[in-house]
Amino acid sequence: MSFKAVSDFENEVATFFGAPYGVAVDCCTHGIELVLRMFNVGEIVVPKRTYLSVPFLANKLNINLRWKDEAWEDYYYIDTDKDKDLRLIDAAVLWKENSFKENTFMCLSFQFQKHLSLGRGGMILTDDVDAMWELKKMSYDGRIPDVPWRDQNIETMGYHYYMSPETAMLGSVKIHDAINTKPRKWRLTDWPDLTQMEVFKNA
Repeated sequence: MSFKAVSDFENEVATFFGAPYGVAVDCCTHGIELVLRMFNVGEIVVPKRTYLSVPFLANKLNINLRWKDEAWEDYYYIDTDKDKDLRLIDAAVLWKENSFKENTFMCLSFQFQKHLSLGRGGMILTDDVDAMWELKKMSYDGRIPDVPWRDQNIETMGYHYYMSPETAMLGSVKIHDAINTKPRKWRLTDWPDLTQMEVFKNA
């Protein structure tokens, strides 16, 4: 099966959100992780109320974690090192046409509870063409998709985070209904205060 299905789905989602480029990944959290790795981030600051896989990235990447009180709606910025020129957005619950923010990396989720429900999957939206290609290679084990990896001189450290063509094909089928259906409105209280959980007590 060709990875053209993935490229087609990336273009469909990017067009809906008004972003120049999309990089499909296997989940939103891995999309966030790839951006953090690309910028070699040393610290993340996340809301106390979010999904727990995001602050878990601090432990996984061996970086500092700080919390912030933020009554966010639809999306939030993940703050990082003050010297990093990075605007990273967790937009896992956002579904809104032409909502892409310029000069950002906006990470989407297609997990089963999300508006475009594919069971699993995510996407990084960006307007930086060089970053798009680097993130794409990172998600595909360092390689360029649709070119046999044995024929490539791999230069990029890669991770097995790509979206499968089967998931992308399902996305292309379901995106039209998603566009024409009103999304669920998430509330801040849909997430507990993570700082009260035992696993984060010493974070």
